[in-house]
Amino acid sequence: MPILFDSQTKTFRLDAGTSSYVFCVDPNGFLLHLYYGAKISDTDLSYLLPAGSWSSFSPCAADAGSFCFDNFPLEYPAYGAGDYRVAALSIQGENGCASTLIRYKGHAIRQGKYALAGLPAVYAAPEEGVETLDVTMEDSLTGAEVHLLYGVFPDRNVITRAAVVKNAGSAPFSILKAASAAMDFPTMDYDLIHLYGMWAQERWISREPLTHDTRTVGSLRGSSSHNHNPFAALVSRGADEDHGEAYGFSLIYSGNFAIETECDPYDSARLVMGIHPTDFRWNLAPGESFTTPEAVLVYSDEGIGAMSRTFHKLYRYNLCRGEWKEKKRPILVNNWEATYFDFDEEKLYAIARDAADLGIEMLVMDDGWFGKRNADNSSLGDWYVNEGKLKGGLKALVDRVNGLGLKFGIWFEPEMISPDSDLYRAHPEWCLRAPGREMSLGRSQYVLDMTRADVRQNLFEQMSAILSGANIAYVKWDFNRNLTEAGSALLPAERQQEVFHRYVLGLYELLERLTSAFPHVLFEGCSGGGGRFDPAMLYYSPQIWTSDDTDAVERCRIQYGTSLVYPASSISAHVSASPNHQTGRSTSFETRGNVAMAGAFGYELDLTKLTAEEKELVRKQVAQYHAYYDVIQNGDLYRLISPFENENVCAWEYVSADKREALLTFVVRRCKVNFASFVRMKGLDPNKRYREDSGRVYSGDTLMNAGLNLTRGWRDGDSLLLHFREIEE
Repeated sequence: MPILFDSQTKTFRLDAGTSSYVFCVDPNGFLLHLYYGAKISDTDLSYLLPAGSWSSFSPCAADAGSFCFDNFPLEYPAYGAGDYRVAALSIQGENGCASTLIRYKGHAIRQGKYALAGLPAVYAAPEEGVETLDVTMEDSLTGAEVHLLYGVFPDRNVITRAAVVKNAGSAPFSILKAASAAMDFPTMDYDLIHLYGMWAQERWISREPLTHDTRTVGSLRGSSSHNHNPFAALVSRGADEDHGEAYGFSLIYSGNFAIETECDPYDSARLVMGIHPTDFRWNLAPGESFTTPEAVLVYSDEGIGAMSRTFHKLYRYNLCRGEWKEKKRPILVNNWEATYFDFDEEKLYAIARDAADLGIEMLVMDDGWFGKRNADNSSLGDWYVNEGKLKGGLKALVDRVNGLGLKFGIWFEPEMISPDSDLYRAHPEWCLRAPGREMSLGRSQYVLDMTRADVRQNLFEQMSAILSGANIAYVKWDFNRNLTEAGSALLPAERQQEVFHRYVLGLYELLERLTSAFPHVLFEGCSGGGGRFDPAMLYYSPQIWTSDDTDAVERCRIQYGTSLVYPASSISAHVSASPNHQTGRSTSFETRGNVAMAGAFGYELDLTKLTAEEKELVRKQVAQYHAYYDVIQNGDLYRLISPFENENVCAWEYVSADKREALLTFVVRRCKVNFASFVRMKGLDPNKRYREDSGRVYSGDTLMNAGLNLTRGWRDGDSLLLHFREIEE
């Protein structure tokens, strides 16, 4: 049983894989966190609670003797009753006061994994043995009933958390903050890792020690954003890929979020994760409920790499859904960097014809096919075919491309609207807007009000007409600006601070309808590249365009950082033209292919302009994709040399689950004179013997302990792909 409750000590122990999570109900009804770490056998850990001394400046809780909120580790800390650290919950009652006090009311243990109404979450098959713990807390003054949900995976080091706040009272109240999870640590001897960046430089790794302060990693952009990812890890000082403790926290949410950490004078630490409380207020009438997004907790005592591999498996097999969850993804060519807006049906067909000859399996038609769209300043919202460009219409082009043996994909940006569009002229009230304030333009576009059912219905009808009117196999769903003036014409003044979250819920509702109506279509997420690369989007689109920066050298960092949380199957990566359109850097065709091979593989260039030699390299890469697909997409990732710690080289490796196959990628990002390069492989069976494709045979222990000498006459942008397979004795 992964969930145990000791009725004598009122202690819960959750056993997830090789980890345990323990908390208890104290005599006053408060929920106290006791332990999270490597698996243990004991349940009564009350001796771990602080002895502490406190003063009048940290008052004792009302009607609770000497109990002081400010000094105890709390499972779900509330605001305003004596805990002055970052809170998880704040409720404003009809008296106008936000002081919140919740006590234990009861609990239930259920078979199976809980689901969240209207929100994406990880799921589990019955045979996985996942259990749900539902702990009910209540605030007697406001009538708030708070359900703390825990999903426990017995075969993985995974615990999920969420909260449901119900108004079980007789008067309305407002939620000012409701986090998905909180965690108190007895020590602050950890480094905080998070992923930061900007457009074309997403998910770079930041690692710094916790200090005596309060920090927030988050987004107020209306999306998870290029700037910060909804992920953080606390890792023991000195922890690396293979050693030390790592606590990973990932939020399954696509909107404004906050990951707050605080270290107190007692050298203990707290982390709180959930919807960002800035400009957030949710009003609940009696009988209504509010559900937080899901937080995923992963523990590893075998370094950061093991934490990542747990996330990879969970998100690959228990978050992604549908036909394309495990189905082999087609190799595609996208016409964006080949043509931008300057294309017609003949130019696309010419690219498709060369693609078919080279073994590529899908043509994706990007921005510019609809309305009167010849630049980025018109027609968003007018999702009908521009027959001035595509003479004969969409179906005629799709049928021609299908006749070559290729699938056909198409680009949408459903959440946006151009001022110069038929839709805007008909429905200017469908934009997000703050009454009386001028609307901001971004990329010559406004944002549709996704909180509105009529907006979502219009988008569903327009997109359904396109997807059912031709044999469309793939949709690239883009999102190219952040939210401003986030108000809705349909909501009263007291509910305008619900808009950011209602927008995300509306997005999920539309995505759910479309993916259900078109289950055979492969959806790919995009937001100017990786501006909404978050777990929630993987629930609807099993792959996401990782970055608009397609430069192979830059992609080493972008994809390396992304891999801290997200599996290779989700990381869309393409071979683009050289010199690169973003950086101007020239990189060999081989290196562009070797780097792109580490994800959902494709091309982003004009195939008709390739030389005969380059076309042969495409054929070679297509063959490699098919040969190495299983080890990359279903294998275990081992990061070997970090491009954030080594300015010259980086390396990573995939190992099959049965350890019979491995693929090593080595990239020279920046050459220096006379440098030696030795790489030790990881994850192999020390007792197996492996043949590299050149013919040389190594034992597994030799490859992992002595390693490989990769010293060569390298130049900037060179790379090497080495494939190993077990010798059948």
